[in-house]
Amino acid sequence: MASDDHNGDYDPDLVMETIPDVRDGLTRTERIILHVLNQAQQERNGRNVPTVMLYGRVLEYVNLSEAELHVYLDRLGVKGKV
Repeated sequence: MASDDHNGDYDPDLVMETIPDVRDGLTRTERIILHVLNQAQQERNGRNVPTVMLYGRVLEYVNLSEAELHVYLDRLGVKGKV
């Protein structure tokens, strides 16, 4: 039976998080990170945003560890100072 396939554990939020959007290939978390980064850059007049500042702001929307944020930033191609 199709209803037994998920055992009632279907979570639409998890689906939205794990499957990239067909329009741009971004997950919900990736889109939030980019949006928050853009806002912070505008507030700082285009200057680089410290990762700690970005992490604090992203936590207002998504629960993730600092290590997970770094994985997302690497995947998105966001580079810090070298």
